[in-house]
Amino acid sequence: MPHSLPPLPYAYNALEPYIDETTMHLHHDKHHQAYTDNLNAALAKHPEWDNKSVEEVLRSIGKVPEDIRTAVRNNGGGYVNHDMFWKIMAPQAGGAPTGKIAAAIQSAFGDFANFQAQFNDAGAKRFGSGWVWLVSNKGKLEVISTANQDSPLMDGLYPIMGNDVWEHAYYLKYQNRRPEYLKAWWNVVNWAEVSRRFEESSR
Repeated sequence: MPHSLPPLPYAYNALEPYIDETTMHLHHDKHHQAYTDNLNAALAKHPEWDNKSVEEVLRSIGKVPEDIRTAVRNNGGGYVNHDMFWKIMAPQAGGAPTGKIAAAIQSAFGDFANFQAQFNDAGAKRFGSGWVWLVSNKGKLEVISTANQDSPLMDGLYPIMGNDVWEHAYYLKYQNRRPEYLKAWWNVVNWAEVSRRFEESSR
């Protein structure tokens, strides 16, 4: 079955004032829809890949037929990255994490403030379009960034949380002030979902 666009788990204006309603409409309804449609079009040429999840496809990106590999890399990555992105944000969220994810962040980065600083710095320094991530690398937490819509799954890493630093994610509100967007984004981080993903990465 073709992949479908996941609905937003909240209203388009729910993340105001940190992420504006117009950006959410364009980002979800236009950009994520385009990744979905283009992924389906690419996979339709090789139906033997239909029975795999998009995550499984990305983990095996080197085995994807060459004639669709670039399209799957770009659009499959965009599909999965955004599916995560909507879920790890929520209204009336933010603050500092608690529980196991908080302890793991403290162990890996010293404290939460240092983790935030490393995460924001990696996002600010990503040249051009891409993402900044907190990933699990065989159980070790690391901050990395990737270009375009590349997913950490392609490198055998598990994406626990990530922030989209493509200009379409922030430019209507923040223009060229990416560091300001990165700082504001922490006010909408859904730590319950991030914690769930952290637990999943440990299995």
